[in-house]
Amino acid sequence: MATSLTYIMILLIIADFIFDKILDQKNHQRWQLPIPEVLKDLYKKDEYQKAYAYHLDKKRVSDISSYIQTVFIVVVLYFCWLGKLQNWISTFTENPYYQAFLFFTIYGIVSFIISLPFSLYNTFVIEEKYGFNKTTIKTFISDLIKSTIVGAVIGGLLLSAIIAFYYWQPNYFWIYSWALFAAFSIFMAMFYTSLLVPIFNKLTPLEEGELKEALNSLGQKTGFPLHEVYVIDGSKRSTKANAYFSGLGSKKTIVLYDTLIQQLSTEEVVAVMAHEIGHYQNKHVTKSLIIGLLQMGVMLWVLSLCLKLPAIHEALGTSQPAFHIGIIAFSLLYSPIELLTGLGMNILSRKNEYEADSYAKEWSNKDDLINGLKKLHKDTLSNINPHPAYVFVHYSHPTLLQRIQSLQK
Repeated sequence: MATSLTYIMILLIIADFIFDKILDQKNHQRWQLPIPEVLKDLYKKDEYQKAYAYHLDKKRVSDISSYIQTVFIVVVLYFCWLGKLQNWISTFTENPYYQAFLFFTIYGIVSFIISLPFSLYNTFVIEEKYGFNKTTIKTFISDLIKSTIVGAVIGGLLLSAIIAFYYWQPNYFWIYSWALFAAFSIFMAMFYTSLLVPIFNKLTPLEEGELKEALNSLGQKTGFPLHEVYVIDGSKRSTKANAYFSGLGSKKTIVLYDTLIQQLSTEEVVAVMAHEIGHYQNKHVTKSLIIGLLQMGVMLWVLSLCLKLPAIHEALGTSQPAFHIGIIAFSLLYSPIELLTGLGMNILSRKNEYEADSYAKEWSNKDDLINGLKKLHKDTLSNINPHPAYVFVHYSHPTLLQRIQSLQK
């Protein structure tokens, strides 16, 4: 039976949905604005119309998906189906580990069934229509199987450990869980590229040639040892390009998408690399990791307080308290705080991007970075006039116009 807390959860979900839709609509209307003067060379008229059509197709699918998911979760909460599922599972086993495994398995299957049609449509209809998709059915299925296995193994081990901490030290489990997450986060920051990425993609060292010589020269000038620069076969899934920096200490690695190398000139790739080195030299990865871990600690502490409240479990309709039910109820109630922390992380991330751009301007030609950013933006048919409020809430990077204006100062 739904309680007052259940209705609060439902109101939070509906409020979040309405807020997102208002922002989304404001952002959508910005496509009617003229192209800023500094970006006049970015799109021809027919290209801009293509970008708008791409945005419109994605928006329609996204709207349908969000409506279905929101209605579904509201119905689930109102009729206490999660609690009924837990009560049904408890008739088979009283073991908290088995209960959590069965609960999240069923929960995951239902979520998968709801999201799969939209994922397929986005990949094989929309992305295909606009020339981005390179994913085959075989690759799609392979990715799906691999991600499910990896997620189940890692998620299952972490969840089992947290449950063990909870039943061992219910008052202090959050401290042990925090230590576990901290160790796991640091481990993944160091070894993500070498351990997880190869499961899905092929990484090869950047081959000898003009680009490698130019990057080695950049590394020597900046004092950044480019011992590990890899090329990832991003083209097996999409034409969209990217580059990223990962790792800590001696495990730092820079990864270039093969599509990035294909789409940009050597000078432009060097400028993008200088930007990535800027993240390292400004210790952005380390700072973000520390802030993220502090946020995780606060969240786990609040979770430990909430789990002691019977109303948390009753809100989802369970007759007996269950740790995993408490986690889901807490996540719904924690969403406003999560929104605020997300805003803070986005503000920090945008600041980091400006700093990395500024660093790149010192060690490479700013025009090469600007031209590279323009090409990447154009090749993804991105919105060049996003609404400021939408940017504030959702963007982890400054807009293209903001970055160009900053670089030209």
